[in-house]
Amino acid sequence: MNAVNDLITRSNRLGADKRNTNFAGGNTSAKGVEADPVTGADVELLWVKGSGGDLGTLTESGLAVLRLDRMRAMVDTYPGVDREDEMVARFDYCLHGKGGAAPSIDTAMHGLVDAAHVDHLHPDSGIAFATAVDGPALTKECFGDRVVWVPWRRPGFQLGLDIAQIKAANPQAIGCILGGHGITAWGDTSEECEANSLEIIRGCEAFIADRGKADPFGGTVDAWAPLDPEARAERAAALAPVIRGLASFDHRQVGHFTDDPAVLEFLASERMPELAALGTSCPDHFLRTKVRPLILETGANDPLEDVIAHLRERHGAYREAYRAYYERYAEPDSPAMRGADPAIVLVPGVGMFSFGPDKQTARVAGEFYLNAVNVMRGAEAISTYRPIDESEKFRIEYWSLEEAKLRRRPAPKPLAGRVAFVTGAAGGIGKATAERLAAEGACVVIADLDEDKAAAAAAEIGGPDTAVGVACNVTDEDAIAAAIARASLAFGGIDLVVNNAGLSQSKPLVETTAADWDLQHDVMAKGSFLVSRESAKLMMAQRMGGDIVYIVSKNAVFAGPKNIAYSATKADQAHQVRLLAAELGEHGIRVNGVNPDGVVRGSGIFAGGWGAQRAAVYGVKEEELGQYYAGRTLLKREVLPSSVADAVYALVGPDLGLTTGVHIPVDSGNPQGFLR
Repeated sequence: MNAVNDLITRSNRLGADKRNTNFAGGNTSAKGVEADPVTGADVELLWVKGSGGDLGTLTESGLAVLRLDRMRAMVDTYPGVDREDEMVARFDYCLHGKGGAAPSIDTAMHGLVDAAHVDHLHPDSGIAFATAVDGPALTKECFGDRVVWVPWRRPGFQLGLDIAQIKAANPQAIGCILGGHGITAWGDTSEECEANSLEIIRGCEAFIADRGKADPFGGTVDAWAPLDPEARAERAAALAPVIRGLASFDHRQVGHFTDDPAVLEFLASERMPELAALGTSCPDHFLRTKVRPLILETGANDPLEDVIAHLRERHGAYREAYRAYYERYAEPDSPAMRGADPAIVLVPGVGMFSFGPDKQTARVAGEFYLNAVNVMRGAEAISTYRPIDESEKFRIEYWSLEEAKLRRRPAPKPLAGRVAFVTGAAGGIGKATAERLAAEGACVVIADLDEDKAAAAAAEIGGPDTAVGVACNVTDEDAIAAAIARASLAFGGIDLVVNNAGLSQSKPLVETTAADWDLQHDVMAKGSFLVSRESAKLMMAQRMGGDIVYIVSKNAVFAGPKNIAYSATKADQAHQVRLLAAELGEHGIRVNGVNPDGVVRGSGIFAGGWGAQRAAVYGVKEEELGQYYAGRTLLKREVLPSSVADAVYALVGPDLGLTTGVHIPVDSGNPQGFLR
């Protein structure tokens, strides 16, 4: 297994440096001999990174393992380039053993090239050579005969045959540059292969640095110069939900924003519209970013309403152009058009917005477009950027093999593509709700008074592609606006709000101070109103509808003793649900409530002194309070934070889409909380 260990180590090293390849891009392989467990005879095997894996995090389970004798026998039955797609299915008949990853389209390249180790990578510097109009001459000038130019050919069995022939005809060569695509290198040992890959990558980098012109994107357009960081973030947060709504016209998308200096430099350049319109070249790039981005040409300081109007106009034109692109090249057996909305939106002076069905896909799409910017910079520095023909891009984007890969993906979870904003979510009911929503596929913003605890809860739930923590004092309008802005920058907007933040004090009327009353109402009644108001503005800008859920209480309808401030504010929240449901329905925003009772275990409110106060009211020990509450219910079962989370999911999930303005009791059957 030394070959496998060496392959994993090499792959992880190469993948850890994004100068070498992009996320999930490229593949590596090793050949070796093992005993056949059936016959006991030695058999030659190929271990190669499987379809969709990432080199930086590759493990043995991410490798496809094939018998080389059977792979090589495929050459004799190859039906020709017109039918080469059939060869991918035949890889399954070459597999050795059970398990492992599905073989990728590049498997033939690795199996047919006569070298013990092969790397196929997508470095920005290498693709700059691969997309330069005089790439063959530049390759010769930079590397002599150590690196061979391979004209563009779509990935597949024929490309594997071509590279195998080139390697055989050029024994002095260490690898090749694939026109419009990337690089391939080989070696007799894993160390030699890695060294050859890096020689090509670093050689391209050095050539561009030494020979390239200083301003490949032309001069700077003053109106497109970057705003200062604070103004940039403010403008990006205001635009994000609008752009996300447009990018979700066909399919709901999650957003990602970046104002990386390289992006801002490109967006401010005079040649940006011209170069961006050419689109990306490497198949990994345009499969993630679409054939080209949506480009705004508004000034960085233009009024926001003018930018939004221009954005909506450009979006309509983009959809028409994409449909025309599809109809220009589609054949009777082509897959149906997957959607005409952009994956990348470029806003001069502000930054880049990228989109996908989940946060990771959206983020990676942005990373790939940054790769494309680097490629354009390198190609223009030493030559002229010329990506592959649009017709070839379409052939790959709507390739039957690509369609099959998409169909193999697991079905999306019920809340996939939705973004939830949960207040008071660092613990208790809020955290349980955030965990449940994330488990159902949502991206979650953990909003809490304590930012450190919010960040810790987000990390437990899944990290920045699933959850982020933000500070949010729900009594402070500016703090709420800032938290919602951070949510917009993190995920593109908000679809689902859970008003959970709260606290309680149990006192008789005559002992309840005005400060007690104000605190209860500020946090829950006023806080819920402010969060709902600001999130509703955002949802209206998105034009995608949404959900607002209030965590209310049985006390909203039950007149219990010594609880005036808490119960009154809960009644306020309960009526906010009805009022907002009536007002926001025309925008597709549903507003509902959950009325819990007796949530003792795991509850932040009860742990903060409320439990001791209520236990005293009912004459029981504090540690017995949960049992006491359960004993007075019809079902005799204790209510947990997860019970409330289940009710929230029921309201916002796929089954109650026509329900708004209601309250669901979660109290194990307490007649005092029955709704009349």
